[in-house]
Amino acid sequence: MQIDKARCTGCGNCVPVCTMGAIYIGPDKRAEVEQEACVECHACYRGMSVENLPAGITRFLRQCLAAVKLRFQPEPDICPTGALVPDDLAWPRSIRRTFSDPQVPHESTGGHGRGTKEVKTNEITGRVKEGEAGVMVEFGRPGVGAYFRDVDMAAQKLAAIGATFERDNPVTYLMTDPQTGRIREDVLNEKVLSCILEFKTALDNLPRVLNTIEAFAPALDTVISVGAAVRCNADGDHPVRKQLTDMGYNTYRAKVNLGMGRRTVRQQAQEVKA
Repeated sequence: MQIDKARCTGCGNCVPVCTMGAIYIGPDKRAEVEQEACVECHACYRGMSVENLPAGITRFLRQCLAAVKLRFQPEPDICPTGALVPDDLAWPRSIRRTFSDPQVPHESTGGHGRGTKEVKTNEITGRVKEGEAGVMVEFGRPGVGAYFRDVDMAAQKLAAIGATFERDNPVTYLMTDPQTGRIREDVLNEKVLSCILEFKTALDNLPRVLNTIEAFAPALDTVISVGAAVRCNADGDHPVRKQLTDMGYNTYRAKVNLGMGRRTVRQQAQEVKA
């Protein structure tokens, strides 16, 4: 994202809208975008209305009012002159937007958002089998973000202990080799609002996975959230409750998506062929 300095009046309305705190008022009293911090989420561009007031006249009136200790302040959700200008993003910076703007689909998967389509609806996809655990590790949050160099380090450590990465996940598509978890070098220094590693592991390997995550987490320049999905026992309980409790985790059933799934395009095609 860029600021058209010829149009900006320095009202500052765009500053609190930025999800990453990347917009600020510079020494020239015009808005600036710190390009390294910007994740191209377009929240500022989409979230603000535009009045298209003439920039020169508006700026002059603001200066006149300031001279007598008064302010011209547009409504907080308005950029009065339309000074926010989206960039024509080239690779690899374009990857920032596909992971950070929920309205932009991933070229690799065709899906929106950060994760895999239907990953939470196991009764439809059958991804997680008995004796397996599905694990997600989410990197970043608004105001923090995440660099792919951190994701790369984590993915390689998880691959080394038997993680099998979800093939239709947009992060997996960035790997040069999903067997090792290594992510292509040209994106390592790109920053996104957040992204999600999704993988499977053997159920008895889950404690080792969690211990590994605990070990590398302090070295990450971001925050992470971890979730695990398992198939319930016949009595409706999950089979690793005691293991996780013994490890110090306060286990609870965070989400049940039963009945919310839709058949994927691939499954529908297979059914037609059958």
